[in-house]
Amino acid sequence: MGYQPQEDDSLLVKSLSKGNIPAFNTLFGKYGSRLYRFAYGYLRSTEEAEELVQEVFTTIWEKRAQLKEELSFKAFLFTIAFNLIKKNFRNRVHASEYFKTGIMEDFDIETSDRVTYNSLHQFISELVDKLSARRKEIFIKSRFEGLSIKEIAKELKISHKTVENHLTDALKFIRANLQRESISAILFFALFTF
Repeated sequence: MGYQPQEDDSLLVKSLSKGNIPAFNTLFGKYGSRLYRFAYGYLRSTEEAEELVQEVFTTIWEKRAQLKEELSFKAFLFTIAFNLIKKNFRNRVHASEYFKTGIMEDFDIETSDRVTYNSLHQFISELVDKLSARRKEIFIKSRFEGLSIKEIAKELKISHKTVENHLTDALKFIRANLQRESISAILFFALFTF
């Protein structure tokens, strides 16, 4: 599924806000699989990721009358998802000792609440801008547009291995910079290593 321009979203959101079911179905078709990959990257569970996608789109339908066509539907969608994922992590912390392992010792709930999807996305975007042109293009297609390695390789007419190498190098660069900034490793690994 190709990436659609923002104008298409605006028209769909306008229709959705009036209760148009085909518009809702179109937006679900456009973003459902990307949202699933995003959620799975955090949750590492097919079942939980599917449930989260359903919950996000249920929320979208319930709040359809409040949607504003001029705002980014994608940002709204992924912000809802990000907040639900944070809630899921809070529940996991209370239920297990998962976050007390060595690599996550600097993580705490208060920190996760302060780091919003938008601020993390902005910081990552600044780091991505420092990548080489081709590496940046591949990273954006993979992590921000939700394309698979196969889809990127086909679109750019390069090998799967080349795509994988660029992604690996981009991840190493961003990981190093995030750690220097003391942003929780768990948020980075969850967002960008799936």
